[in-house]
Amino acid sequence: MPDQPLPVIAVLATGGTIAGAQADATSAGYKAGSFSVGDLLAAVPQLAGLADIRAEQVANVGSQNMTHDVWRALAQRVDALCADASVAGIVITHGTDTLEETAYFLSLVIRHDKPVVLVGAMRPATALGAEGPANLYNAVALARHPDARGRGPLVVMNEDVHYAREIQKIASAGINAFASPNRGRAGVMHGGAPYFYSRNTTTHTTQSEFSLALLEKSGWPRVDIVYAHANLQADVIAFIAGQADGIVLAGVGDGNATDLAVDALTRAAADGVAVVRSSRTGSGFVARDVELDDAALGFAAARDLNPQKARILLMLALCVTREPAAVQRYFDRY
Repeated sequence: MPDQPLPVIAVLATGGTIAGAQADATSAGYKAGSFSVGDLLAAVPQLAGLADIRAEQVANVGSQNMTHDVWRALAQRVDALCADASVAGIVITHGTDTLEETAYFLSLVIRHDKPVVLVGAMRPATALGAEGPANLYNAVALARHPDARGRGPLVVMNEDVHYAREIQKIASAGINAFASPNRGRAGVMHGGAPYFYSRNTTTHTTQSEFSLALLEKSGWPRVDIVYAHANLQADVIAFIAGQADGIVLAGVGDGNATDLAVDALTRAAADGVAVVRSSRTGSGFVARDVELDDAALGFAAARDLNPQKARILLMLALCVTREPAAVQRYFDRY
């Protein structure tokens, strides 16, 4: 029998540490996005045996500079590639700082079941022991595997596979910098194949009520995050409320803050600014009407979404409604 053709995998590059270069061999600092997608692929010749790679450079930035414009370009390209029957899967190379946010955003606006895998690296490409090539190999291996289909966007880092909603960056350095603290990782990569532990238990991207078109029509509502701390004052919140459509409170403990801050958020909610309570702790559950009377104050509770992901969901929810109870229903579902 003739050899079967290799599956086509599209690789969309956005820059980040995985494409970073040090100033010298011993430098701790580096410039993200120094290498092109062609350079990244050339560093992993083993990919030639896995897939027919089609590479595109969508952006080339450190992910601390990730923007809604890049998200728009990514979503448009992923949507087109998912609709292309010749493409088996998609890999997105990304900086680690905001990787979890891009993954979650795509999981809410891409209504396809084709594998979409995001990948990055904690060490720049020029570092001794750079893990980027191994991560990229695993990402392509995951994107081409039939078991990856129908799970929504996935993230692979350090041989761990995570669902987009669950993954969080939990350390500033070191290769073990990612985890899914609330519901656990999706699985692992071993020998170039995925072994899944669980299904995605949240609303799948194919059933999402949101889309890029909805965001474009609504003009990408502005949502900002307020970080709670001891002695947090009301004037900071009052200033943000004058600029934003929504505010996410990265609250202490179970999504709380100083009385002054809560009063300011209550006034903001009364003025039509959507307010969602989340926790700055990094894991756990912010339940509705527990620490505060959300129904009376006009707030919603983020449940187990961290502040940065709650910001994304609130931005999308505001394309549909500003009614607090309706916003809460989105947080209950997604």
